[in-house]
Amino acid sequence: MNRFDPVARVIDLDLPIPSLSDNRSHEARLRTALENILGQRPLIPLNTCKVLPYILPSSGYRVQTLLLYGRSEWKVVQVSAESRPLHPYGLAVDLGSTTVAFYLMDLCSGEIVSTLSKTNPQGVHGEDILERIIFAGQGNGLNRLQSEVVDLFNSSVQEIVTGQGMSAEDICFIALAGNTTMCHLLLGLDPAHICREPYIPVVNRFDLIRPGEIGVNVHPQAWLYCFPNVGSYFGGDLLAGIMASDMHRKDEISMLVDVGTNAEVVLGNRDWLVACAGAAGPALEGGILSCGMSAQPGAIDRVDIDPDTLAVIFHTKNGKAPKGLCGSGIIDLLAAMFVAGLVDSTGRLVVDRDNARMQQLNGEWIYVVADPHETGHEKPVYISQSDIKNLIRSKGAMYTILNVLIQSVGIDFKDIETFYVAGAFGNYIDPRKAVIIGMLPDIPIERFKSLENAAGTGAMQALRNRKTGKEVEEICDRITYLEMNVRGDFMNQLTASLFLPHTDLSRFPSVYEMMKG
Repeated sequence: MNRFDPVARVIDLDLPIPSLSDNRSHEARLRTALENILGQRPLIPLNTCKVLPYILPSSGYRVQTLLLYGRSEWKVVQVSAESRPLHPYGLAVDLGSTTVAFYLMDLCSGEIVSTLSKTNPQGVHGEDILERIIFAGQGNGLNRLQSEVVDLFNSSVQEIVTGQGMSAEDICFIALAGNTTMCHLLLGLDPAHICREPYIPVVNRFDLIRPGEIGVNVHPQAWLYCFPNVGSYFGGDLLAGIMASDMHRKDEISMLVDVGTNAEVVLGNRDWLVACAGAAGPALEGGILSCGMSAQPGAIDRVDIDPDTLAVIFHTKNGKAPKGLCGSGIIDLLAAMFVAGLVDSTGRLVVDRDNARMQQLNGEWIYVVADPHETGHEKPVYISQSDIKNLIRSKGAMYTILNVLIQSVGIDFKDIETFYVAGAFGNYIDPRKAVIIGMLPDIPIERFKSLENAAGTGAMQALRNRKTGKEVEEICDRITYLEMNVRGDFMNQLTASLFLPHTDLSRFPSVYEMMKG
């Protein structure tokens, strides 16, 4: 499946010149020649047929054809006799709620020739997906959300093609992976029922559409492939991650976790796949913390605390002065504080452990990571007691989701051969620190594998291999989806997870040994 068999082909043809003994139509002449090469009859739309009587004779019946692959057939979208050779490009898109990443692919070679990352403009209406769903239901909210992301597509495409000295019409295929809500907003589909019982999207499996239908300006005959979703909280970004990991083709059992606003999880191998999703991510992303922020320049993404001297060492994105804490920094911080005795197993700050950094703000205890003179905004970067409470609830929900899922199929964490961590969060997380706080299971550290840009990688695969769509459909048919929101055992187990690392320390033997030593 990893072989290069792209969604677009350019075929040079030297057609036989018409005569009284060969008076086939222009269409038949073209179709037969292509069928001999492709091994199947291609579709030739009316718009293409209209230009044949002008292009074929004037070119001496020597032409280039551009074909795009649909669900199961090739389609001739352009016939050219121009001196400028046809050179098709594809655009892989990771449509995130915070960041949208674009990858321009040369469909003749499969190489990525340009990348671009932009902030999702919909964020002004709410960092949380639920806030955007609510906004979409107010007045012209849905149209506004759609136009904002479509405008982002068009401006980004223009920026990319200008830098490459090409035209937007050279992009003839878009493959896009995003969560269920983000895809609905892009396509102008009402997301209102995604967050209400019984949690029903408008569409699970999207047919190919013309980008122009939603206002995206590329080749007029281009296709847009949107990865399907399995449920309201199990979107195309995770299906793209499955493709990127290859877990659905392996004999051994793997688990894939994508932590965003929600935690989306899939477990299985080539024989079976079980998936679920649940709310676990907002605090872990930093979105609801006092000094939380996304992984932008100035975000503290690494923290360590010397257990003896209590000296704090931190690293920021791009080496800029600290402005706040992003997801990976938050996990590092809580783990370091726990190991250093600055917070106890219940999540309570041990205020007399460090009198200098433990301070009160608005009547609440905080732990100062960076003093005002160190920061980029002359305010302290800190974590509060209520922040820690939210963090422990988020990490506890994360672990409980994983535990309920493995119990549902009767296996143990030790049976998992590879534990993939995906999403922007997964690119930076230190698995060992996540184990210390009881967010991820205590398995051998070498079994954790970061899937950098899983959604984007899966979207690239959809461009590089035209049969990806069919394989994704087969994965959808195989997945058993568990709705975590209605499971009683989830709430029962969550309570036991609201400690560092857990009430049952036998689940975290390496952490127990470390703390005992």
